[in-house]
Amino acid sequence: MNTRRGIRRGILATVAVAVTLPLVAGCTAGTSGSTSGNTTLTVMTGAQDLSKDQLAEFQKQNPGITVKVIATDATRLNTMLAAGNPPDIAVGAAIGSANINARGLATDLTPYLAKSKVLKESDLQPVNNGFRWNGKQSGKGDIYGIVKDWSQDNTLWYNTALFDQAQVPYLSATKATTYDQLLDISKKLTSSDGKQYGLGLEWAWSLYAPISAMVLQQGGHLFNSDLTKVDFDSAEAKRALQWYVDFGQANVGPTSLNPLADGSDYSTFAANRMAITQDGYWFGGNFADPKAMKTVAMAPAPVMGDKPVATTYSGQGWWIPAKAKNKDAAWKLIEYYMAGKPAQDRASSGWGIPALKSLMSKMPQTLPYQKQAYQVAQDELAHAEPLPDSPYVTTDLLNTTIDKYLQQAIKKQLTVDQAATAITNDINKALKQGKEQIG
Repeated sequence: MNTRRGIRRGILATVAVAVTLPLVAGCTAGTSGSTSGNTTLTVMTGAQDLSKDQLAEFQKQNPGITVKVIATDATRLNTMLAAGNPPDIAVGAAIGSANINARGLATDLTPYLAKSKVLKESDLQPVNNGFRWNGKQSGKGDIYGIVKDWSQDNTLWYNTALFDQAQVPYLSATKATTYDQLLDISKKLTSSDGKQYGLGLEWAWSLYAPISAMVLQQGGHLFNSDLTKVDFDSAEAKRALQWYVDFGQANVGPTSLNPLADGSDYSTFAANRMAITQDGYWFGGNFADPKAMKTVAMAPAPVMGDKPVATTYSGQGWWIPAKAKNKDAAWKLIEYYMAGKPAQDRASSGWGIPALKSLMSKMPQTLPYQKQAYQVAQDELAHAEPLPDSPYVTTDLLNTTIDKYLQQAIKKQLTVDQAATAITNDINKALKQGKEQIG
């Protein structure tokens, strides 16, 4: 079962809510939330994130703390934050946290890290830097969230049985396929009756992130240096948009014009109706079950240009709202979840790359596909590069704007040049408004 699909969509929506909220003062460790006496800790996260056994274990280890889990809900979180009555912990993405941090909605966790005996700043994987904020930009300064696990999400998984049936050579495990080659391969793996797709891009989850990676691979940049303006009119951006239009017009995979019913590639892939899906290392966690399909393999992130870039689109993690009432208790749960048995179990399950360096050795290598995927993931670490994260616009707005004009270009209502200009204009208006709001 793919437990990530709802989480990823929830993350994108949750990031979007921050743009409408007023600026609030940040808080630091030890300013509120004593764990003495009885404390009810409210955690807004995915239903699958905290099991009953984990909750029981944590509460046994921490008498007096009761954990109440509420399902991730962007609208509800928005309301709670605006009312000054937020959950004690919220789920969110490192890539996309700049907007939240710029508005002072999150607690600085640096003082907690400094005192912690189980979570050490030196043990954090670089992906955690997405939660850093220095008052002007992400990636630097104090840290406002801790990543749960992560993946380089533009890598590929494919069904070797479908490649065999179509007599198509397997994707290389060491040499990146170009995007043009990938589209050609996908056409060969797409059935004429429409029952089998050649390639899935998890279109419903993200467009900004993969397109941004494509631009980086060509040596370009979508944003200017202070992240106040975007440029989709560049040659690099238009080449990426053109590829997406070509993909959509070739009908080799789902788009927002012909979406999958459940909004995720997994069920279609597992049903042998999709040959390739662009998903991170975490996707391999689906196949550890003895009853799961075994004809799977992982391949490096495809490239557009000369520079390999394998990047995470989100880096799911937890953060403590600035106005949370039980911060000390919340930190205890973060320590347990991010460094205790739950973190060790996640690392050994294959559901993502550990967010702590000390847990990397626990990544599974028992099954043949796990060994192969582990090596690909390790090799791809050399090509890790963070995506730009502007504090003045939300990830959700970026995705919906790009999708709006890609749809029109696929339907030939706009040229790619016209779509690029329209995307640039719309996002720059939003960036200007966001800059005026934040200051």
